Amino acid sequence: MEGHPIPRTVEEVFSDFRGRRAGLIKALSTDVQKFYHQCDPEKENLCLYGLPNETWEVNLPVEEVPPELPEPALGINFARDGMLEKDWISLVAVHSDSWLISVAFYFGARFGFGKNERKRLFQMINDLPTIFEVVTGNAKQSKDQSANHNSSRSKSSGAKVEASVYSILFSFPSQSSYLCWVLIFIYSFVSSCSLVILNLTLRLQRCPHHQKKMMRVRRKMTNKVQFVVRVEITMEEMSSGYAAMLVRNGSMENV
Repeated sequence: MEGHPIPRTVEEVFSDFRGRRAGLIKALSTDVQKFYHQCDPEKENLCLYGLPNETWEVNLPVEEVPPELPEPALGINFARDGMLEKDWISLVAVHSDSWLISVAFYFGARFGFGKNERKRLFQMINDLPTIFEVVTGNAKQSKDQSANHNSSRSKSSGAKVEASVYSILFSFPSQSSYLCWVLIFIYSFVSSCSLVILNLTLRLQRCPHHQKKMMRVRRKMTNKVQFVVRVEITMEEMSSGYAAMLVRNGSMENV
């Protein structure tokens, strides 16, 4: 770990990242048998280090606390015999990916990378497949998925713009749309009131007391109609030359 120049710019940090990544890929692919035998479970806690010169080493963690750089996963050798070799290699690859990211952004924080520099560093790192993707053979598939994602994202950009315009229009309505909303509210209110009145009317019709009261009203109305008919007949007789008659209490009397 010692003797390597410390990266200070985005390009130097990315170069350091790429060198360490190449060493770790070599350990988990072409040198996998050598790496497997060096990770003896009978030994103490071991770590897999990727070096900037594209080499790797299995070694004990540094004794310095806190360490100068973030440390990789500790004790990878203990799980070797308790798992299938393929699964164990994949697990080490995942931890190696996270270690590379932590080292790269450690340098970025140490030398005061701004927002744009951190974003550029991440984009440069993200363009490369992860160690896990390379080791498991999913690197090509991941690139195809990213290409499909980019194409679908470009196709959906128009829909996103349309949705944005739609939201803006409803956030700041014009006078006509405001009037439309008012009319809709009035219509909804009137409809609700009509339903309430109809419901009350139906309930009243089902009430026995109300039915009796309505029967009385109907009888009175019938009597009044009969009385009016009698008066109309009498008035016709009077106009036709018959003797005048006096109407009292619904009965006819001679004058």
